[in-house]
Amino acid sequence: MVTDSEMLQLDHISIFRDSLISVLATATPGNLDEISQKLDAAGNTLEYRRYAENLFEILIAGRLIAPGGTFVEDGTEASPFSMFSSPDDLASIKKHVEVFNKLMRRYKYLQRGFEDTLSNLLQYLNKFTPEDTNKLAIATGLFCASGLASLVVLNVLFKEHLVKEGLSLQFVTTVFKTYLGEQTVEQFGQNLSRSGMSDRLLDFFPPNKRDENAFARHFEAEDMKQLVAFHNRKQVAMRKENIIETIKTLLEEGKLAECLAYLKTQVKESGLPEPELISLVWIGVMASVDWGTRADQIDNMILKQVNQYSKLLKSFCTSPKTEIALLQTIQVNFYEDARFTKQFRAVSQLLYKNDVVSEAAILYWAEKGAKAQGRNMFTNQMAPFVEWLKNASDDEEDEEDEE
Repeated sequence: MVTDSEMLQLDHISIFRDSLISVLATATPGNLDEISQKLDAAGNTLEYRRYAENLFEILIAGRLIAPGGTFVEDGTEASPFSMFSSPDDLASIKKHVEVFNKLMRRYKYLQRGFEDTLSNLLQYLNKFTPEDTNKLAIATGLFCASGLASLVVLNVLFKEHLVKEGLSLQFVTTVFKTYLGEQTVEQFGQNLSRSGMSDRLLDFFPPNKRDENAFARHFEAEDMKQLVAFHNRKQVAMRKENIIETIKTLLEEGKLAECLAYLKTQVKESGLPEPELISLVWIGVMASVDWGTRADQIDNMILKQVNQYSKLLKSFCTSPKTEIALLQTIQVNFYEDARFTKQFRAVSQLLYKNDVVSEAAILYWAEKGAKAQGRNMFTNQMAPFVEWLKNASDDEEDEEDEE
């Protein structure tokens, strides 16, 4: 049962709607610049702040939206301007979006109400015609690409019935395609991350199609290979983060054997080449230690860790290329954390002594394999050890010649 206060509120909303539509009706049909001027001026008398949701329902759908997503049908004519009344093509919808852009530049406080209204409308996609849904998807892509809204408005499309019916996937496909026509995939990825959706793209797919192959086929068919590449990079990054976290946890718990077994499975399952995997092993080893100790104890601690886990490192360091990758990883790690910088040579010597890295790898690293980060500092630090290795190698060659 509707209360008296609710009836009064509905009356006020109806009055606002009628006033807004009357203003829009005074503009020359199809003249969007004039529409923008009328909306700008009307903000001085109509209570946009109070009726923001109703304002955008009218500007998007042309009518007020009742609970459940149906249009309020009370005999009132639809608004002469709305997104749903736009021709169903990108150029026309862009011009309509510019009306929203001008309005919200003028009345910045409307953006929150705009996002709320847009999100509310999206949950009723199954109530709109396919044509109106397509217009709304294109417009949403343009809204998000221009910063008028964030991709967080799409969170409502994770609703089970919309996903199951395929409506969510169809809608976000158009949104993403429109967005990527306006901005780079990198900018798109940043917006996805800020919206908390970069790890949930597969959730837009119906359950029976929710796998990586289906994702790639769908978006490649829609000519969005850059989105597939972005998603693949994200998946690889997540896999790497999981590997590092698992190594860290197992070593913290003293489960070295379990860690070794886990990494052997990752060699097969992750598809990561050994040079990439060894970097993750090193990062996981370093992350497993609480380095918040006294500075004068860190030097001994780092050597203790390297000695303790040399066997683990050696198990996944079976080629010169991997050995060099390990040295490069340690170099960058020690460059970024000044607490370890002066121990680079000692760590390298210990890895050499424990047969984790070879003489050839160290010499290659010193001559042309060092990363740019702190290159001169670390090569100078390593110079005595490198010289010793060269001399030792020369002595061995001389002994062989004498024989």
